[in-house]
Amino acid sequence: MKNIALITAGGSGTRMGMEIPKQFLTVYDKPIIIYTLERFQKHPAIDSIIVACKEGWENVLESYVNQYKLTKVSSIITGGKNGQESIKNLIYKAKECFSNEDIVLVHDGNRPMVSQEIISNTISVCKEKGNAIVAIPCREVMMIKKEDNENQSEEEVERDKMVRTQTPHAFSLKTLYNMHIKANEKQILNTSASCSLAINLGMKVNFVEGSEKNLKITVKDDLDIFKALLSED
Repeated sequence: MKNIALITAGGSGTRMGMEIPKQFLTVYDKPIIIYTLERFQKHPAIDSIIVACKEGWENVLESYVNQYKLTKVSSIITGGKNGQESIKNLIYKAKECFSNEDIVLVHDGNRPMVSQEIISNTISVCKEKGNAIVAIPCREVMMIKKEDNENQSEEEVERDKMVRTQTPHAFSLKTLYNMHIKANEKQILNTSASCSLAINLGMKVNFVEGSEKNLKITVKDDLDIFKALLSED
């Protein structure tokens, strides 16, 4: 049984307010996506890495992969028009090269601080229970915004019943492939993540403890946090 990392790096970086996709922004002269890929390259249980890249940036990424000697990157493919489509493209590529029983770990390309322990625990729980979703407890007070006015709320949600999901999300290759086939049949076409797709399909998911350090870089403030985390890593 092999473990394959499927990395989504197809975002445009609109919320970052920059022309360069956020995953290609450099921090200390290294692109964010390379920090992410190095985490999986380093992990002894990861056998291969497939990346779904933003269209037009595939050659740039390939050049970086060669420069940083990321030998586990077996394929760079073009991402889709949204996250779900990018993951589907990754799954279809994985089906060409790997077995149904192999485990796939879907991970955000702009989440570069995932720890070796989180990767290990995700694989372990997936093997034991069939899937694994990294998540952390919700410590903030949770409010639901009114649809007609995003600056108002009339409802509070008990935070003890909430979690904040991160990545990786792990499934067997067969399971995630079948999820996308069913999603297409049911016209579920734009879920935000594999855990959302699983829930939409009526599946139960199993949580793995994540970390506040497993940061997703989305806005400019996140870059400052990332730099601080690197300084202590």
